[in-house]
Amino acid sequence: MAVDSPSGVIIIAAALFLHAATIMVCGSDSVLKLERLIPPSHELSLAELRAFDSARHGRLLQSPVGGVVDFPVYGASDPFLVGLYYTKVKLGTPPREFNVQIDTGSDVLWVTCASCNGCPKTSELQIQLSFFDPGSSSSASMVSCSDKRCYSNFESESGCSPNNLCSYAFKYGDGSGTSGYYISDFMSFDTVITSTLAINSSAPFVFGCSNLQTGDLQRPRRAVDGIFGLGQGSLSVVSQLATQGLAPRVFSHCLKGDSNGGGVMVLGQIKRPDTVYTPLVPSQLHYNVNLQSIAVNNQILPIDPSVFTIATGDGTIIDTGTTLAYLPDEAYNPFIQAIASAVSQYGRPITYESYQCFDITSGAVDVFPEVSLSFAGGASMVLTPRDYLQMFSSSGSSIWCIGFQRSQQPRRITILGDLVLKDKVVVYDLVRQRIGWAVYDCSLEVNVSATGGGRSKDVINTGQWRENSSSESNYCYHLFLLQVAFLLHLLLSRNFHFL
Repeated sequence: MAVDSPSGVIIIAAALFLHAATIMVCGSDSVLKLERLIPPSHELSLAELRAFDSARHGRLLQSPVGGVVDFPVYGASDPFLVGLYYTKVKLGTPPREFNVQIDTGSDVLWVTCASCNGCPKTSELQIQLSFFDPGSSSSASMVSCSDKRCYSNFESESGCSPNNLCSYAFKYGDGSGTSGYYISDFMSFDTVITSTLAINSSAPFVFGCSNLQTGDLQRPRRAVDGIFGLGQGSLSVVSQLATQGLAPRVFSHCLKGDSNGGGVMVLGQIKRPDTVYTPLVPSQLHYNVNLQSIAVNNQILPIDPSVFTIATGDGTIIDTGTTLAYLPDEAYNPFIQAIASAVSQYGRPITYESYQCFDITSGAVDVFPEVSLSFAGGASMVLTPRDYLQMFSSSGSSIWCIGFQRSQQPRRITILGDLVLKDKVVVYDLVRQRIGWAVYDCSLEVNVSATGGGRSKDVINTGQWRENSSSESNYCYHLFLLQVAFLLHLLLSRNFHFL
C-alpha cells in the first residue's frame, strides 16, 4: 500500500498505534494476553487504589500476593445426566486449559499425558479432551526421585521409574486407577484482591502427568482431563498455593443441584451467617467428620453410632469426587425401611438398577419425609426429599429413587457425596480443622473472605467481580469496533493506491 501525502503517514501511524493499544488491552492469540484491570468507566476508591498498588509492589518485589482464587464450576450432580462437577485449570508455558473433576477426596492434581495408554479420546460431556505434552511447555521439568517433593504426599505410594522419574499410582473406590509421573511447571489463575480488582497470577506447581488409566477412567461417558485434588496432602491445590502465600488455607464451594449444574468454587471462605460447623477428625487422610445419628421424619433411627466412626471402619467422609451417598449395612437397611414406611400409602417400591425406587401415584416428591444428619459439635444437615432423591420417568409415571447406596463390602464406610452437598455452601476450614455448610441457592452471588480461620479481612462479592470482568470484555469489544471504524474512515476519506 502506498500513501500520497505526509498526512497519510501520520494517520497510518495513528491506526497502528490504536491497533497496538487494542492488542495490549484486549489480547491477541499471537502475543501474551494482557487484560485491563480497571475499566475506564469505573471509579476506584482510595482503599481499592492502595490494594492495586500493593499487588503491583508485591510483584515488583517478587513476593506473593494472596487473595481469593476463583475457579469456574461446570457439570451437575444427577447421575442420570452428568454425575460430576469439574473446573478448568491452566498449566504450562504458554498456559493450556484442562477440564478436571473437583475432588476433595484426592490429594493431587493430575492430567492425562500425551503418551497416555488407555485414556479416552472423546467425552460424552461435550468437552474437548486435552493431553499435556511436557515438551510443549517451556517451563516444564520432571520431578526426580531425589526431590523431597517426591515423598511429601500421603495419598500415593511414590515410586521411582527406571529413568529416575518420581512416579505415582492411584486406586479409586470404584476400582479405576491411574499412574504416571510428577511434573513441576506453572499453574495460571486469577487472584481476586477486592470486589473490583483481579490480577493474573501464576505459581510453580507440581502435578501428575498420567500415562496409564484403567477401569471407568477409560470410558468416554464421563471423561475429563484429570482430577483437581483438594485434599489435605502437601501436593493438593489448596496446600501448594497456601504454602506459597497465594491463597488462604480454606476453600469453599456451592454446587448447583439443578439440571444446568455449575456453581461457585473459591480458595477462600464463603461467608454465610447461618453456616454450622463440625470438627474434622484429627490425623485422617480424608475429610472425616463424626456423624452421630440419622433421623427420618424427626425420628432417630436405631443405628449404633460407632458404625459411622473410624473406630469400627473408615468413618464418615465428605467427598465431592463421589456422586451419590453411601451407608454401611447397619445404617442403610433401617434408613431405607424408614423411608419406605413413610411413603407406603402413596405408591409401590420398585428396584431400578442398584437403586431403591418408588413409583408414586401422584408423582409428587413432597410425600417423602425429611432426613436429618446430626454431627459432632451440634451441627445438623437437613435433607429435603430433593436432596436425597433422583427422579426419572418411565411409561409416563414418575419414579423417585433414593440416592443413598449400600457401601461395598467389606468396607464399613459412610460417604457424603455431591448428592447431599449440592445446593449448599460448604466451607473447608483447614486452619481451624472444621467443615461447615449452609443451605443456599448456588445461582446467587456470594461474599468471600480472603482470610482463612474465620477471621474477616476484605469481603469480596462474586457478583461484583464477575460483573467487572464482563465490563472489561465489553470495553475490549467496543475498542475493537472503534479500531474498525477508524480504519474504514481512513480508507474512505484518504487517497490511497493499493499495489
